[in-house]
Parts: sequence; C-alpha cells; structure tokens
Amino acid sequence: MLERLELEAFLTLAEQLHFGRTAERLHVTTSRISQTIRKLERRIGAPLFERNSRTVALTPLGKQLRDDLRPAYDQISASITAASRGNGVERTITVGFSGAWSGNLLVRATELFRIRYPHTAVEIEEIQLIDPLGRMRSGAVDLQLTEFPIAEPDISTGAIMFAEPRGLLVPQAHPFAERESIALEDLADTTLVTLDDALIPRYWMDYHFPRRTPAGRPIPQGPATTFWPEVLVHVSQGVGVSTVALRAEQFHSRPGIVFVPLHDAPTIDYGLMWPSAGRNPLVPPFREIIAEAAARE
Repeated sequence: MLERLELEAFLTLAEQLHFGRTAERLHVTTSRISQTIRKLERRIGAPLFERNSRTVALTPLGKQLRDDLRPAYDQISASITAASRGNGVERTITVGFSGAWSGNLLVRATELFRIRYPHTAVEIEEIQLIDPLGRMRSGAVDLQLTEFPIAEPDISTGAIMFAEPRGLLVPQAHPFAERESIALEDLADTTLVTLDDALIPRYWMDYHFPRRTPAGRPIPQGPATTFWPEVLVHVSQGVGVSTVALRAEQFHSRPGIVFVPLHDAPTIDYGLMWPSAGRNPLVPPFREIIAEAAARE
C-alpha cells in the first residue's frame, strides 16, 4: 500500500515534471520529494522517472502507473471533498473561452472533470473578444481560456495550454490571396480590420492587431468591429484584411475569403487566467484537468 506522501508526490511530479514546483505544491522540501520518489522506486523495483540536471520525464512504467492511479485518486479526493461539504451539496464553476477550438478543449476537460468530481456542475460560456476581461472582473466567470498576453494586477495567469500559427484573412481578390505566405512587413501595404478596443488592453491590441510593422512603418487601420462575424463580412467585401489563427479556417471558411500564413509572426498563445482574489475551490483542479486534456491532443 502506498503512503499518502508517496502517492501525492508521484502524481504531482508526474504532472509538474519539476521537483521544485512539486515541493511547493505539497509544502515540503525538494529533498523530501526526491527521497520519497527514490523510496517508491525502490519498492517498485524500477525507475518511474528519467531525470538529469535539466529535465524530468516519466518512464513507460511511470506513465502506466500515473494512468492507473490518477482516476482512483481523483475520485477519492472528490468524495472526501463532497463529504466535508455535506452530502449532496453541489458546487459550480463557470469557465469562459474565446475561439471555437478553445471551446472544444473545454468540453473535453469538462467531461473528464464531471467524472472525477461528480458532485460539481460546470458552466461553459463564450467570451467576446471586445471585452475579454469584463466577465471575469464582474465575478461571472471563475476561470477563462483565452488569448495571451494578459498582464493585469488583479488577474493571475497560468501556463500556455496550446499555441496556434498566425495568418491573415484576406479577400479572395486581394493580391495577398495568391501568395503561399506573407510577412508582417507586408501589412503596411494593406488595411487592417480591427476590434473596438474600448475595453481591451492596449498591449493586447498591439500584439494581435499591430499598428506598426517590425520596421516601424504604419499599418493602415480599417473599421473597428464589435463581433467576429463583422470581421468576416468586412473582409469578404474587400474592406480590408485581418490577423487570425490559421485554425479558424476549419470553422469560418466561406466564399470570398482566403487564409494566408504569416511566416514571421509569433504564434497566438492560449492560456488560463483566473481572478487573483478568487475563492472558488474548483478552480485549481479544473486548471489541472484542462492542462491534462491539452497535453493529450
């Protein structure tokens, strides 16, 4: 039978793949985690992790043990949590997303979360890009999967869950439509359809809808839209072009528009954010399950 610290140290290290972060999570020293893992490996008779001075990785046996233990451990934890709150008491977490592909990831994570935490309810809400922080700051959303960067004093952020190559959405008759790819510098030669930025941080707009090229040339700014469908309409009618995640072609392809890769643009990174002063106890476990679901893709 595994001791509690052995079980928690193994599963946490299997998730974090970092001895220091594992020790912080469990509120023990790094040396204690190392000793516990070595003790567990001696009992099993085989290494569970491959480690060197730079990296930590699960061995095939470690992966198998993680997959076998994780569901049972989560179920036990959920049962204890539910019992401590009173029999039948249900807790709710509201999770927001922007981008259909983010929503798909949340649906998969929600299915897993409901299995491991049966006495909980999950509500999923789409967040409009023109107000990426409003629902969270109002308290309506506990956790959000969103486009980075986010740098706000009242909001905490986690690791990037996934990244999407960036492209340009252009009218079919636009000269860019015939190219295999384009450069950020080329944006100075067209008009960029943007978003109404009244409620959007300036640094976020500059990252996703730049006003200047890398060489400093101004990028002509077109109409500021309030919803994504308006962007599609403006582009299809030849009003301008728009930056976009290339995966959007799978969801928003339509006559009159073409998706062209931006070969020198940084990726669009999607990560988790939550209120720094948040009190919903379901946020930490849901973050972990989203990360697990993203890692499986």
